[in-house]
Amino acid sequence: MNWESEQEEKIRRLEELIASYLPKEEGYQRTASEAMNYSILAGGKRLRPLMMYETYQMYAKDGDAARLGDRLIAPFLAAIEMIHTYSLVHDDLPAMDNDEYRRGRKTTHVVYGEAMAILAGDGLLTHAFYTAARAFAAVDDAECKIDRTQADILRGRIGRAVGILAEKAGIDGMLGGQCVDVEAEKRGDTVTMEQLLFIHEKKTAALIQSALMIGAVLAGAPQEDIDRLEQAGRHVGVAFQIRDDILDVEGSLEELGKQTGSDAKNEKATYVTLVGMEQAKRDVERISEAALAELAGLSVTNDFLAELVRRMVYRTN
Repeated sequence: MNWESEQEEKIRRLEELIASYLPKEEGYQRTASEAMNYSILAGGKRLRPLMMYETYQMYAKDGDAARLGDRLIAPFLAAIEMIHTYSLVHDDLPAMDNDEYRRGRKTTHVVYGEAMAILAGDGLLTHAFYTAARAFAAVDDAECKIDRTQADILRGRIGRAVGILAEKAGIDGMLGGQCVDVEAEKRGDTVTMEQLLFIHEKKTAALIQSALMIGAVLAGAPQEDIDRLEQAGRHVGVAFQIRDDILDVEGSLEELGKQTGSDAKNEKATYVTLVGMEQAKRDVERISEAALAELAGLSVTNDFLAELVRRMVYRTN
């Protein structure tokens, strides 16, 4: 199986897994459930759960994490995609970027209205933590098969993973980056490179860091590797966002599945506007190489994960 075919198969399995954790579209509240499911089932590259799973697989080759198999990691794979999708739903709102297309189809607020889109985003965020907490049940169910002390260790890892997810999604992570991004709009050339990198590191990189770290934590990776993965995630996220800024200028709706030129429309300062297109492309290469160097320094390696990082930062859509 070549790399592309392997990726397609992995994403297909992730799609099925994510769908299995979504709310049922029933009851008086079903419109919100429908809007949540519309948002997350619109497709996408599923990069964050894919990175999380590949990192988990690197370390969970033996021991009690391996005995639980995917039952330990599965709730977090779904949870991180829910959090990522909620951020996109809110980012597309008229009060934010006011985008009409996402992943090749109408955005949630266009289909369901602004109020329901806000509720759908809130629903995805809260449902994400409900889903992540279901990992505890996987340990409870398997406790008769594993040592009680080891079961407590696994529960400790789950608790730590939930903390990482909350931190990287919250005010000191993605939400904090979004806050500075909103305040930076309309400032144009008054936005500094320091501010812009803060936005990229928090708004984009934090959730990628979370994916890599949680996979490693749940599988029992050494702390040195977890620290390296956090740094790798920072580099990947910044390079990914710079590439996104480039594609907003050079890409098209057909290629990207969303409107291009929105940064210019909203008068947002981007990496391209601050340093120019050619320097931005050179910096993508430099930063992505730093990410790959961190991955190469781990105690174990995953060739699929390394190639995924390369393709993320050199993508055309």
